[in-house]
Amino acid sequence: MISLTIDGIKVEVEEGAKILDAAEKVNAHIPTLCMHEDLERSGNCGVCIVEIKGKGTERACVTPAEEGMEIITKSNELKKARKTVVELILSNHPNDCLQCIRNQNCELQELAEKMNIREYKYPQIYGSHLREDNSSPSIYLDPSYCIKCGRCVQVCQDVQHVYALEVNDRGFDVFYGPTMGRDLEDSECVKCGQCSAHCPVAAIHERVDSDKVWEALNDPQKIVVAQEAPAVRVALGEEFGLQPGENIKGKMYAALRRLGFDYVFDTNFGADLTIMEEAAEFAKILQKDPSELPLITTCCPSWVDYLEKFFSPLIPHFSSAKSPHQMVGSMVKTYWAEKMGIDKENVFLVSVMPCTAKKYEIERMEHMYSSGHKDVDVTITTREFARMLKEAGIDPTELDDEKPDSPMGEYSGAGTIFGASGGVMEAALRTGYYYVTGEELPDPNIDFVRGIEGVKEGEIEIDGKKIKIAVASGLSNVEKVLQKVYLAKQNGEESPYHFIEVMACRGGCVGGGGQPYGSTNKVREERAKGLYTEDEELKVRESHNNPYIKKLYDEFLGEPLGEKAETLLHTGYKNRKGYNDMLSEEWIKNEY
Repeated sequence: MISLTIDGIKVEVEEGAKILDAAEKVNAHIPTLCMHEDLERSGNCGVCIVEIKGKGTERACVTPAEEGMEIITKSNELKKARKTVVELILSNHPNDCLQCIRNQNCELQELAEKMNIREYKYPQIYGSHLREDNSSPSIYLDPSYCIKCGRCVQVCQDVQHVYALEVNDRGFDVFYGPTMGRDLEDSECVKCGQCSAHCPVAAIHERVDSDKVWEALNDPQKIVVAQEAPAVRVALGEEFGLQPGENIKGKMYAALRRLGFDYVFDTNFGADLTIMEEAAEFAKILQKDPSELPLITTCCPSWVDYLEKFFSPLIPHFSSAKSPHQMVGSMVKTYWAEKMGIDKENVFLVSVMPCTAKKYEIERMEHMYSSGHKDVDVTITTREFARMLKEAGIDPTELDDEKPDSPMGEYSGAGTIFGASGGVMEAALRTGYYYVTGEELPDPNIDFVRGIEGVKEGEIEIDGKKIKIAVASGLSNVEKVLQKVYLAKQNGEESPYHFIEVMACRGGCVGGGGQPYGSTNKVREERAKGLYTEDEELKVRESHNNPYIKKLYDEFLGEPLGEKAETLLHTGYKNRKGYNDMLSEEWIKNEY
């Protein structure tokens, strides 16, 4: 242990701890701007300076604590220095807080308020010479707001291993953006949105599509339908003062109706439908030719984009089942529209998602038009939904609970846990076990797939066979799993896994790129906990036992993997050439 003093208070910390860590132990607040718990500390912003007696000032977040150090965190000189740093950042930042998408939810604005900065002390030093980038269907870049904290590059490179963003140029001309000056849409970007989730200001955010929703809501010719992903219900409340993980599904349904939606369904129904198809795929391969395993889940569109760009040789192992909200889209504009006697051309379907990549997914391939029209018309993030509610003066926490509309508002516990890493796998195993054995899984709780760890592994026995499972979240963790599979195949060995779940974002959809700002591991855990609690409370916990799913197959689809199901509920993948090959022998040798 190392002993030092912080503002005269003795404290002991582990060797290797930073001054900031020592200060936190004695509740000595040191402001930061570039730091995020998901990322390695960089010290880029320079706001966290402290005084070390006899050594001058250092940045607390990256300076190691040393034996006998005497640290001062509060003095007039430090106050002035920190304030000057923030004032200089503001001098190269647009003065349009009232019009900014991050107004009242901006880390720079919050820090300036805490430092009592009430005027722009310095004139604009230099203006941004970079253009906005709205080429992506999911992510919008505006370099004029960038404060050079580096979080976006760190999360893209170190956490996701995508390397779509980098530090470009030098000196006053430095900027953070796509490599080699390309548009984001032409880069390696997989639309996960983690750059936007970690940006402290408005330099990177989701492409805003709420104007399209308002237009549809005000069109008397449109029948406007909503569906909401499971992760939304346990995060939306954060925008209105509730704690992470508080499940406000009933109030969410009510709020959507107050906005003017004609029908409110639930993507959890689509999750049950996805499981029916995906588990049927797994059972079919397991019983017919297990050597064709593993089967890899494909509910996450960011992951799909990633696999097509970097892991295309493994495409034969990917489930062809569409994601839940795309299945709901297809069913709304075929089965439901026909049942209701509504012209599907007049149906406008809005998906409320925790994800920025869903904006890309709805136009990804011709399979997303399986109804003869665009199956999902618009996707908005949880953040966009919250902004719409605030714009309309609706606080969902003040509303009485309401129920979704039938039949596509009814779901099982398996459907609701889709929002957590491991939830898709757990739901698929509950039904896959039934498909193979004809019996219910003795215990529907599969604990080893739960949690926010990057890679989770385990085994489950189905009909006398030991099924090896892997669950990965965060794309850097996905590489580790898939390269094991690839190397085994190359060497003629049995695959180390039979069934693999992948989510691009850490912790799964609860930590999605479109969720309320401030996602940390603790927040992700609490959101996931809210979903597992609902699963435990529901009477029906398996997708195949959802009576409304059974009715859909009886009345319309026929059977899982049947001809109509294949047409409406399945998709395909293609090799997107021109990107780094993460399965090349040279790459694997260098990485491992």
